Amino acid sequence: MSIKYAHTNIVAKDWRRLSDFYVKVFDCKPVFPERDLSGKWIEKVTNIDNVSIKGIHLTLPGYDAGPTLEIFQYYPENPERHPSNISYQGFGHIAFVVDNVEEVLNKLIECGGKKYGALEKKEYESLGVLTVVYAEDPEGNIIEIQNWKK
Repeated sequence: MSIKYAHTNIVAKDWRRLSDFYVKVFDCKPVFPERDLSGKWIEKVTNIDNVSIKGIHLTLPGYDAGPTLEIFQYYPENPERHPSNISYQGFGHIAFVVDNVEEVLNKLIECGGKKYGALEKKEYESLGVLTVVYAEDPEGNIIEIQNWKK
């Protein structure tokens, strides 16, 4: 048996705007074609009548082909299942290792995101110094931005 990680999905309010944010801030790359899913087959898969899903996959920085970040928008929309804070049960955040945490945080803010918590540095005796901050993308999804220095 072979198992391979494929993607992580974010359900978006505006998939184009959100995917542009991840391209600009984190250097993700679009994987074409854009997705436009509808019909009985996707209704059966999702268990949602008359569903239509539009979006795109993005390669993550440091990877050529995958895994990907899948950003999809559902029609009809269901805004009720949205994490309201960092301790929401279920998927909590996506994390990126960067060269300069402050620089990426500033770019994130310029592109419509916002800082979630404090930027902190923590020394771990065996691992080095962690610089870390949590932030939100334009739709409120939590992102961890981190850097490790020995």
